[in-house]
Amino acid sequence: MFYHLLYPLADDFAIFNLFRYITFRTGCAVMTALVISFIIGPALIKWLKKKQKEGQPIRDDGPETHFKKAGTPTMGGLMILISAGISVLLWSDLTNPYVWVVAGVTLSFGVIGLADDYAKLTTRSHQGISGRVRLLLEFGIAFIAIAAYINFTTTDVATGLAIPFVKDYLLPLGLLFIPFGMLVIVGASNAVNLTDGLDGLAIVPVMIAAACYGLISYLVGNAVFSDYLGIQFLPGTGELAIICGALIGAGMGFLWFNAPPAMVFMGDTGSLSMGAGLGTIAVLVKHELVLLIIGGLFVLETLSVVIQVASFKLTGKRVFRMAPIHHHFEKKGWSEPTVVIRFWIIAVVLALIGLSTLKLR
Repeated sequence: MFYHLLYPLADDFAIFNLFRYITFRTGCAVMTALVISFIIGPALIKWLKKKQKEGQPIRDDGPETHFKKAGTPTMGGLMILISAGISVLLWSDLTNPYVWVVAGVTLSFGVIGLADDYAKLTTRSHQGISGRVRLLLEFGIAFIAIAAYINFTTTDVATGLAIPFVKDYLLPLGLLFIPFGMLVIVGASNAVNLTDGLDGLAIVPVMIAAACYGLISYLVGNAVFSDYLGIQFLPGTGELAIICGALIGAGMGFLWFNAPPAMVFMGDTGSLSMGAGLGTIAVLVKHELVLLIIGGLFVLETLSVVIQVASFKLTGKRVFRMAPIHHHFEKKGWSEPTVVIRFWIIAVVLALIGLSTLKLR
């Protein structure tokens, strides 16, 4: 909004020339989302407590330390969606189709997560809505997003797959890119969802990944930098850095209230939406495979669940004491802060490795 209102005045007032710069607007998006989170956070938490009474259901088979969290409200992802959403509307170029695709996917997955959280609260169960129904809705939204993306982008570019460490090359997937892109979005969404099990565990790696993709978006959308690095130049994708900035600011604001002992949980409302947003950005900037590295912590959490289920069905034995893997370490006696901080360190290391692919070509 500010870009459209104030940048046209740059000819008369030089200071408004700042609004042409993505870096300036990204920084503003971070601070705006953070401030909005601080403003609405207390009132939103108070309202959620009033409506939910007993708070998020706690798994009976979970670590014993989690029982003391009973009564903590969920759906805190609303704080993230509201603050990030307002920030994006204020600071991004609203004529940019990339912005609307990511915003649409993020909001839609947030609605699915909200419905899932509501179902858990009303049934007093951690199951939520049917997994099949949820996946059907998620893949449907992802299909619409990929179809829209292909429609406004050069087909050869849109359906190509960038290979890490290979200079300026896209592997042509053709129509196969549609299911691939859908899988990236849905997979990222549910991977973040599985990671969200301890106070602060998911939100910090999400912010780390958002920072990485904010940088990637800016570089991919800049002709000079993309040529220097040997990566695909995609005009318009630089605006996605502003969405990444908004997610970082909203994430920091949420973490203020989610820091142990948490005053609120993000719930599926937050984890599904942020994961889907990151997955969509990865697809639009042609760095889908790099997400496996930058978001490696989410991949690890997901694999632990897959391995646990497969092992139990095939052999009747469990590989981990409990899945996802963060609960395994809790069962082994690690304190919750120890698990969280060590996983944050892993997320930082993986993010640095992922960013190295930009230059190692």
